[in-house]
Amino acid sequence: MTTGLRYVYAVCRPLGAPLQAQLTGIGGAPPALLRHHGLIAVVSTVPEADFAEDALKAHLEDLDWLAATARAHQGVIDALTTVTTPLPLRLATVFRDDSGVRSMIEAREADFLRALDRLEGRVEWGVKVFTEPPPAETESSAPADRPMSGRDYLRRRRADTRAHEEDLQAAEAFAQSLHERLCARAEDCRLHPPQNAALSGARGRNVLNAAYLVPRDRSEGFVELVDRTKDETAGLRVELTGPWAAYSFSGFSEEGTREDGGGVTAGEAR
Repeated sequence: MTTGLRYVYAVCRPLGAPLQAQLTGIGGAPPALLRHHGLIAVVSTVPEADFAEDALKAHLEDLDWLAATARAHQGVIDALTTVTTPLPLRLATVFRDDSGVRSMIEAREADFLRALDRLEGRVEWGVKVFTEPPPAETESSAPADRPMSGRDYLRRRRADTRAHEEDLQAAEAFAQSLHERLCARAEDCRLHPPQNAALSGARGRNVLNAAYLVPRDRSEGFVELVDRTKDETAGLRVELTGPWAAYSFSGFSEEGTREDGGGVTAGEAR
């Protein structure tokens, strides 16, 4: 018989409106609301064969499985964000049973309540800046009967290197200036490490990868500011994402969670 674990997506206060009836989470299971004191854990049942510690470690190396799990997790968080302020937990936070979930809430109740008070009515926006890859180089314009000398070739390479370095310095200066302007419009901000192009598939070099905590009622002005900066970005690409739940500011989506005595740990893939 297949046994199940309790997967926890987020912790929040009681919802002001019901979740969509057709919402599904990990493995197609509908999320449930587990109440404890004045808080709610949004949970679903997942197979132990996939989420027990050893199995989970193996799954975290499977990019297809990881992507599908992350999409299902994010779908539940997105749905919660439309009706409440959720505190997203780390991807693949699991417990043996409801008792383990309640024990976790009991132990962290004061932290959860403080975070919910601080984040109420606020959302996270993500802003990334990329250099645009140069067009493919054309063949040398030198006549075919006058091949480029070794000295000319080295001179051209040095000029190309200097131009590339100057472009990168200009891109980094723009990214720093944009980040400062956006931080002035946000209540809090976080700089994340640049994205690895080999993993993300994004074109160009990532020179800004940041998150901004913004009140919902000031989000329109924040988005307009980002849009205006796109006129300043010849050779650069500015990407805006959101609004999201406040992953970067909750303090809980980046923590591991272990059930006392249960041996079940959280995995991560953000």
